[in-house]
Amino acid sequence: MLQTLVNTANQLLSSLRRSFWRPLPVPSPPRGLPLSIPKTYAPLQRLQLTDEVGRTLWQEYAEHRSQAHGEEETGWVLLGLREVEQAVIMATLPAGTQADASATHIRFNSSGQVLGSRIVRQQDKRLAMLGVVHTHPGSLRHPTEGDFRGDSEWVQCLKGKEGIFGIGTADGSAEPGSGVPHSYQPRANVQCFGELRFSWYSLRQGDTSYRPLAVEVVYGPDLARPLHAFWATLEEHAERLEILCRQQNGVRFRTINDDWGPGLAVTLPLAGQGDMLQLVIRPKEVRYYLIRGSEVVAVQHSDSQVDRGVYLLLAELASQT
Repeated sequence: MLQTLVNTANQLLSSLRRSFWRPLPVPSPPRGLPLSIPKTYAPLQRLQLTDEVGRTLWQEYAEHRSQAHGEEETGWVLLGLREVEQAVIMATLPAGTQADASATHIRFNSSGQVLGSRIVRQQDKRLAMLGVVHTHPGSLRHPTEGDFRGDSEWVQCLKGKEGIFGIGTADGSAEPGSGVPHSYQPRANVQCFGELRFSWYSLRQGDTSYRPLAVEVVYGPDLARPLHAFWATLEEHAERLEILCRQQNGVRFRTINDDWGPGLAVTLPLAGQGDMLQLVIRPKEVRYYLIRGSEVVAVQHSDSQVDRGVYLLLAELASQT
C-alpha cells in the first residue's frame, strides 16, 4: 500500500511537469493517515462553492484588475472534498507573486501551492486538489485548446479522474434593472458580479471537450484565506520549509495575525517531553524560539534560510547535552 501511495505521488509530480506548474516535488502522504479504499466516483453533476471561497475569488480578481498588471492572467488552485457526484470547494491558493503571467498565459508558482496545500490539509486531511481557476482577457469564457492539452493529462491524477476548471472574464454587466452590482447566475454554470464573470466546467479523463458544470454557493469558509495575507512571504520560504517537512517528523504550521502583522508560526517537536523549536516567519524577518514547558526563550539567531537555521540550532542544542 505504501508503495502505491509513493507511485501515486510520483505520477502526480510527472503530470504537473507536463501541465502548467513548473516542476517541484509533491509532498508524500502524511504519516499515520488511515488508508481506505477509494470511492467509486461518478461524473460530476454539481459544484458547490463556500461563500467565503466565492468572496475570495471576486475580491482578488477585482483587486488584480485594478493593478498595473491587471491585464495579465491570474488564477487560483481549488482544494475541497470530492464526493460521488459533486465537489465542495473549501480553499483557494493564489497563483502567487512569483507566477509567470502575461495576457495570454499563467504558470502558477508550484512551490507556494505545495506548501499551502500542506498547511491547509492540517485542518482536514480529506481535502484534495480538485481543480483550478484562471482568467482570460476579453470575452474568452471557455478554456482554450492549450488549456485542454495540459488539463486532459492532469485530470488523470485527480480523484475520480476529473477536474474542475473555472474561467474568469471581465466582460459582464450588472443584472438588468439593478442599479447596484450584486451576484447572480444567468446560467447554471455561470456566476456574475458586476463586470466580473466566472464560467465553470469539468473535464474527465478521456473526454474530448469540457462540460459545463452547475455551480451553487453554500455557507462555509475559505480555509486558505489566512495564507493570502502573506503569500509572497510564504513563497519566499516555501521550498526550504517543504524540505524541512520531508526531513523532520511532526512539523506543524499555524497562521498568526497580531500587532506585528500576519505571519506563520512553524513548530518542530524536540526530544524533551513537550519541548519544541518554533519559528515565526514574517515579511521582513524570521525569529527562532525555544519552548520548554511553559517557558518561551527567544534565540539570538537570524538565519533567514529556515532549514539551515533549524539545523544549526539543533546542532547547538545537541552540543549542550
